[in-house]
Amino acid sequence: MSFTVTDNAVPAVEPAAPTASAAAAAPAAPASNTPAAITLPSSWLIAGAVTGAFSVAAITLALLGQQRIKSLEQELVRRQQDSQGQAIEARAMAQQAQEVARAAETKLTLLDGRVAETALQRSQLEELIQQLSRSRDENVLADVDAAIRVAVQQSAITGSAEPLAAALRQSEERLARMNQPRIERVRRALSRDLDRVRAVAVSDIASLTIKLDEAVRSVDELPLLAQPERKPVAAVRPGARAASVPASAASAPGLSVSGWLAWLQTQGAWIGDRVWGEVKSLVRVTRIDNPEAMLVAPEQAWFLRENLKLRLLNARLALLSRQFDTAQSDLRDAQSSLDRYFDRSARRVVVTADLVRQVAGQARQISLPRPDETLAALAAAQAGR
Repeated sequence: MSFTVTDNAVPAVEPAAPTASAAAAAPAAPASNTPAAITLPSSWLIAGAVTGAFSVAAITLALLGQQRIKSLEQELVRRQQDSQGQAIEARAMAQQAQEVARAAETKLTLLDGRVAETALQRSQLEELIQQLSRSRDENVLADVDAAIRVAVQQSAITGSAEPLAAALRQSEERLARMNQPRIERVRRALSRDLDRVRAVAVSDIASLTIKLDEAVRSVDELPLLAQPERKPVAAVRPGARAASVPASAASAPGLSVSGWLAWLQTQGAWIGDRVWGEVKSLVRVTRIDNPEAMLVAPEQAWFLRENLKLRLLNARLALLSRQFDTAQSDLRDAQSSLDRYFDRSARRVVVTADLVRQVAGQARQISLPRPDETLAALAAAQAGR
């Protein structure tokens, strides 16, 4: 379909009458067999062209949009497939990560155990290094501290202050040989504690048991009130030295009567003294506070002495076991038996009673002083203060 555009589209204006020259000059229009063209206004043609252009543009845009949508769909499908692949991959990786995490947790537990073991070994090694790297002064202080603590235990077991005093004295002498200013405080503390230990009057258990053993051995020889000890008569008669001369004179020839008379006089005096001594031994006058002591039968004397021995031996065992109250009770009973049934005028009874009295006076419970000042000074010196 074609459109013909002519210049007759403008409004018709009646033309002016042509001149004669113009009419003559114009040629005559030839006759033609072609059909006549359809003439349209120019504004319509422009509107149609614009509309066609817009239609073409719309169709073009529609085609482009459809292609764009198809490409987007393809892109979405591709991306969805990629996402699914990535999700599967991520799931596999997550599972793998969980397995790795469990393995790592197991390894971490093992590592924690090894770290703890290593830390323990390191602490032990450091302690060993410190012990090996301690100086001579620190070793001496540690030895002194250990010796004093052992001496305190020995004194508590034996009940004697001698082990503690000996340990303090030896420690003081050892520190004095070092002559170090930093341990001067320890030496002063040792000296004060040693003075306190020496000032305490502690019972010497060994000497007390020896005294009790002597008392037990002498019990069998002690005279009872019911069986007094017989005093021997003097072997040398009075006036023996004076009678020696008359006796020699009597043996000589030509002895005088006065010599014989003097000799007879001395012999009579000696015989009279001996007879008088025998008579005095038959009668004894003593004061008895307990009459039952004189009524002890000879067969009961053996049981009396054995009971006294048992009392003394019980007191000895109580002293060795540091039971001073029990020892005092047994010693009081033994002293009472000596005063009641034995002859207090006899020397052996007096010595035995004196031994029992000494043991009773010395068997006392006395607490030993602890060297706390020395131990505190040693701790401060070892800490470097």
